[in-house]
Amino acid sequence: MLPMVRGLALAVLLAGCASTTSDFSALVRHEGVAVVKVGVFGVDMDRPPEGEEPDLAEIFERQLGGGIVAAPTLGSGFLISADGYIVTNAHLLDGAEAGAVLVRLADRRELPATVVGADKLSDIALLKIDAGRGLPQARLGNPHALKPGQWVAAIGSPLGLEQSVSAGIVSAVERSLPEEGYLPFIQTDVPINPGNSGGPLFNMRGEVIGVNTVIYSSTGGYMGLSFAIPIDIAMEVAQTLKAKGKVTRGRIGVRLQALSPELARALRAPGDAGAVVVEVLPNAPAERAGLRAGDVLLAFGGETVTSELALMRLIAAARPGVEVETLYARGGRISAARITVDEAHTPAAPRAPLPLVADPLGLLLVPLDRSRRARLGLDGGVLVFHAEGPAQRAGLEPGDIILSVNMLPVSTPHAFHERMRGAGPGESVAVLIQRGSVRSFTVLRAPD
Repeated sequence: MLPMVRGLALAVLLAGCASTTSDFSALVRHEGVAVVKVGVFGVDMDRPPEGEEPDLAEIFERQLGGGIVAAPTLGSGFLISADGYIVTNAHLLDGAEAGAVLVRLADRRELPATVVGADKLSDIALLKIDAGRGLPQARLGNPHALKPGQWVAAIGSPLGLEQSVSAGIVSAVERSLPEEGYLPFIQTDVPINPGNSGGPLFNMRGEVIGVNTVIYSSTGGYMGLSFAIPIDIAMEVAQTLKAKGKVTRGRIGVRLQALSPELARALRAPGDAGAVVVEVLPNAPAERAGLRAGDVLLAFGGETVTSELALMRLIAAARPGVEVETLYARGGRISAARITVDEAHTPAAPRAPLPLVADPLGLLLVPLDRSRRARLGLDGGVLVFHAEGPAQRAGLEPGDIILSVNMLPVSTPHAFHERMRGAGPGESVAVLIQRGSVRSFTVLRAPD
């Protein structure tokens, strides 16, 4: 009878779990308001000569092909403060110094963002938008409480489709990936696709426990393996970026390998815990301290080395310039070395993007020169670089080309504004736009 009772109890338990975890609507309704869409425009622009500002029309023109605006680099993010700080992925911002970073909130407002800082090693970046105070902010959870098999959900903009929700379970915790050894990833089977990067991973209490960042795929699409950066690591990086603009980490100049029981025996290490030095880089602190390939590092700064990943974190956390005592095994003997930690040099954070100042209609316009008009088959027109407020509500989007106002052609931003001022205050104005190869009218109201 006992096996039957256990089986019945398990069935009841699973049924209860299914009934409580199958509906994510409350989580989405309450927590989705803090999730944003991140767009980076102009990522292919070369840096302009020193002292010169980028040509905004050229920035957008690089994304025009046959009259069709190519998608910008798109991702996701989430608000961590009521005054507009946003966490996202650093890799989304590659090249952002030549263009602009735009953020679309859940309430459809689209705002320019300043890059406070970006840390390539953790793939975490911090943005700031100016939208006043009182913005919704994500609630943060404890990623160390996660267990394989627990339900989690992601909200983001896969393929640009904002506020999309997907769900799955935790597959593993503290997963180390090739070339990403510093980070203890959360592995899930949540469907994640390009555009989800930088978005939040929620537990069933609606708390953010990770930042979605990596998929393993041969096609670029979801294949059942998704990874997230634990939120405690992401927030530690974000707070450092806010305070200093960059993250400083230690370096001793070694390449490491995990210590298996067989390798421990071959290297005559005292146990299975530790990390093996595969290579000592020239002129690095480890070389100056006398370390060699084949040494098994056992302790660093008084902390026992339990694994290769643990040692990488200890080294990264060490303050540059500090001398750290290290214990290592070589040929069956345990020795000590004192290593003066260097600073790890990571790529510089992107420069803050160009400030976007829109007119009363919410438009930032840039001209099209003759060669660009010729390629697009146009006689005139001005390019919409940014749209917010009344313009956005009227349906205008970045990449649209305004051809005429009340049937009068426009060929410069000045001409457009003159046409709008020519209408009476609050008057409805017919604006002809071209989006891709399709033309249509939209209505703007002249400023009061």
